Amino acid sequence: MEKGRTFADENLTLTILSPNRLMFKVFRNIILLSVIGLLAACGNASQEGSELTARNCYDQALELFDSDSVRAGEQLLHKAIKMAEETEDLHTLYLAQLRLAESLAWGNSEKALAMAKQALATYERNPDSERNHIIILDYIGTYASQLAFNTEGSFDEALAYVQRAYELAEASRDSLGTEQMCQTLTSLANIHWATDDFAEALRYARRAEACATESLLPGVQQVLARCLLSCDSLTKAEEVYRQMEAGEDLQLSYIIQSNLAKIALRRNDKEAAEAAIDEAFSHGEDLYYNALQQKDEYYQSLLQAERDNERLRYSSALHRLTLLGGILLLALISVAAVVVIRSEKRKRRQERQLRELEAARHELETAHHEQELQQREQELRMRDSMVRFLQNFILERSEVIQKLGESAKGHIVLSQHEWAEVERTLNAIDGDIIARLRETYPEIKEEDLQLCILTRLHLTNRAIGNIYGVSISAVQHRKLKLKKELFGEDNPEVTLEQVIENFEH
Repeated sequence: MEKGRTFADENLTLTILSPNRLMFKVFRNIILLSVIGLLAACGNASQEGSELTARNCYDQALELFDSDSVRAGEQLLHKAIKMAEETEDLHTLYLAQLRLAESLAWGNSEKALAMAKQALATYERNPDSERNHIIILDYIGTYASQLAFNTEGSFDEALAYVQRAYELAEASRDSLGTEQMCQTLTSLANIHWATDDFAEALRYARRAEACATESLLPGVQQVLARCLLSCDSLTKAEEVYRQMEAGEDLQLSYIIQSNLAKIALRRNDKEAAEAAIDEAFSHGEDLYYNALQQKDEYYQSLLQAERDNERLRYSSALHRLTLLGGILLLALISVAAVVVIRSEKRKRRQERQLRELEAARHELETAHHEQELQQREQELRMRDSMVRFLQNFILERSEVIQKLGESAKGHIVLSQHEWAEVERTLNAIDGDIIARLRETYPEIKEEDLQLCILTRLHLTNRAIGNIYGVSISAVQHRKLKLKKELFGEDNPEVTLEQVIENFEH
């Protein structure tokens, strides 16, 4: 190898390198640039992963619950609980346990109660807020009362926890105010009402009203009015309902008018009952259309957010691919100069790398095409939703089905001719769904088919219970039994409504 020659003066040192050493230096610089570029491309991802904490998981879970992503939110809460246990972050631990209990309460009050008790045990290891202590005890009492109601068991445990919460709230009244007292008194009123101890429930409801804050007063008044109705104090119950200010709350307006209608019916005041029913129906219709509008706006915003996220992911992937392609291209150009001098083998390697880059570009285009197909499918699903809405609009105007819609206010009996009319109407606008049920399940009983019809009409469990003269729990049990025995669906998270809807497709 020829050595370099150096010429030097006071300000300049010039080194003349041989060709082999020049190629080595260029190749070494290329490798260094490639490594630096890859590290820069992967730096953000590694930094984000290193900052993941139990509190971050908890906050992300709350955001998922706000967007109705219940299953994903519960998974993140489990992860937050595990991370909080490992780091002994007791504050985040009991918050995550309590929020998970709240989510579980919708489907399994027994699991919710067990998780809330775990949150209480975690809090008591390191108490940090008397207000949170009261809230946890009140939650436990609520879940215990739900479990007792569902299993027709004793409410003693629920009363014990809520009574303990009330005593703490009363002792902390000077520092916390009356809000916690009002909430615990309301819970005590609800539990006593559930045990048919209406007089005691009314006593607690009146005490809750006396200390209620402005934000809690509407809820307390609902409980108070319900207790007065149960005690046959129709005049006082009517006064409470008329004192309630619903404002723009359509749901509260519907509750007020429907209960005023019940009071008028118990007084045999037909004119007042008809007026209240018309008003309640008007509020209910507004509430329904507002819910449809909110649902449409929610799905539109969700779809737009998904498109934005997809564009960001696509841009990020394209940026990384461009960066990697630029680095590879620079390396390939340098290697090509060496290949011309050294060997044909380097040339074949360059061609192979170019083919891999083309394959990556083709995969990216394929993914983009699949994304466009998914967007078209989403648009089709939205059109299907509009068709179902028009079908429901037709159903609501059927005289027999309107008769079923009144079942929430009394016992309704339909003749075989009326059942046949409902079945023909459903078949006409819903793709012969009842006929296909008969054909697919020839062994189906007529009463089970009628339950499917009522379910497809989106009647509430309370309305169905009034039709059959049974409790809401009995309706729920009958639905679960039909879903399992006829349709073979064991998943507790899948409802009979969803089974029938999926059968439609």
